[in-house]
Amino acid sequence: MGLIKSVCVYCGSGLGRDPRHEAAALSLGEDLAKNKVGLVYGGGGMGLMGTVAKSVLEHGGHVTGIIPDFLQNREFMLKEAQEHIVTKDMHERKRLMFEKADAFVALPGGIGTLEELVEQLTWAQLGQHKKPIMIANIGGYWEPLLSMLEHMTAHSFIRETLWVPYLIADRIEDVLPELEKAAQDILEAGERPKKTVAGTPLGKM
Repeated sequence: MGLIKSVCVYCGSGLGRDPRHEAAALSLGEDLAKNKVGLVYGGGGMGLMGTVAKSVLEHGGHVTGIIPDFLQNREFMLKEAQEHIVTKDMHERKRLMFEKADAFVALPGGIGTLEELVEQLTWAQLGQHKKPIMIANIGGYWEPLLSMLEHMTAHSFIRETLWVPYLIADRIEDVLPELEKAAQDILEAGERPKKTVAGTPLGKM
């Protein structure tokens, strides 16, 4: 990796029912470590959150866990991470996760994961950042959200002047290469990344 030095990963504090999701978290952690890309995440040791972080550590990578004080015990803060940041509330946690990351990846998760992903999409739509945002659509998990975004576009609530920039990958091995490519495109063109699926441009939303 060149431009992408750290990635913020949003994902569930549970494992879910589809074993492909846990496998994806393990693979992403390994890819991050092997490419010397640091992990920034919510600090917990449970579910997919804990899985991706432990995988990074097992493969010699660097982990920054950011967790609000009230969740330290509830989500079993991963003490093995090289860097721990305990915040006073969720707002500070999200701000620091944003500041410390060069890109964002959403693995499968629940309401919290959805909220964090949509917040980054909103900030990007409003021109507050140009960091690449990847939706890891493992096993088609995010299809309902992708359909909703298309629905919003069809009804002109997502307009050409307010398009939502995001990337989609169905395979974990495509995540880091696509993020790096998007970051390079942004650097060269000074633009936000076009919506793509595993490297195939689909155009602006």
